[in-house]
Amino acid sequence: MSSTTTAAKGVAARSAARTTPAGRLRAMARAELTLLGRSKGVLFTAMFVPLMMPFSARQAATGMDLDGTGLSIGTVVLPASIGFSLLFAVYSALVSVYASRREELVLKRLRTGEVRDLEILAGAAIPSVAIGLAQCVLLTVGCMALLDVGAPEAPLYAVLGLLVAFALWPVLAAVTASFSRSVESAQVAALPLVFVSFFASGTLIPLEVLPDNVAAVCRLMPLTPSIELIRGGWTGDMAATDALRALVIAVAWIVGGVFAVRRWFRWEPRR
Repeated sequence: MSSTTTAAKGVAARSAARTTPAGRLRAMARAELTLLGRSKGVLFTAMFVPLMMPFSARQAATGMDLDGTGLSIGTVVLPASIGFSLLFAVYSALVSVYASRREELVLKRLRTGEVRDLEILAGAAIPSVAIGLAQCVLLTVGCMALLDVGAPEAPLYAVLGLLVAFALWPVLAAVTASFSRSVESAQVAALPLVFVSFFASGTLIPLEVLPDNVAAVCRLMPLTPSIELIRGGWTGDMAATDALRALVIAVAWIVGGVFAVRRWFRWEPRR
């Protein structure tokens, strides 16, 4: 009797181990990575477009008057390259992923099990976030080698910039997918925020070269805090108060995005 009870406990323990949140996230991430590999258009946008965009950023930076800003071509291009990866590999890709899984009833079926809503959204986001992180590392190494950027003067700021970005952009992708009726419309719905982030978040045009009143408005954009923190991490010229302001803005976007997802995210196809 004792051996039977012990065996039963062992089976129960193994079953519990298979259904932990971490285990469920790993399983969903593996499944999502397989599905992502079958979507050639989304995969191309996520993996290759961000790697080509830094060339445009370098051309734009070459024509800028950076005298007196404390910036160099390298410290302009490096944060811009990371911003491109966040917008394409994470945000745009995830908007399509969330809309596609919803229309295919994948999200609805997952909710019938023990998987929680947060786990479903996080599991779908893990492959895109992993691709984005790998690209950020690759682009950083490339910029340091080719543009003579050097090591970051304040690495903590750069790390914080990446952390808040990888927390925020999956949330914004879920918000955007909430108002998209199809995968095609989701791709279109992602474009406005992408374009705004290009030109009003310090990505292509550093805020240091903009008029003060314009820069003050641009600092409220969702991508700006990450770009400022990453750039400040490399230059070392960012004051603690400026870093705190950027973090507060980023956290405000995250909180607002989470509220919007809880309020409006659709788990079933929109009709």
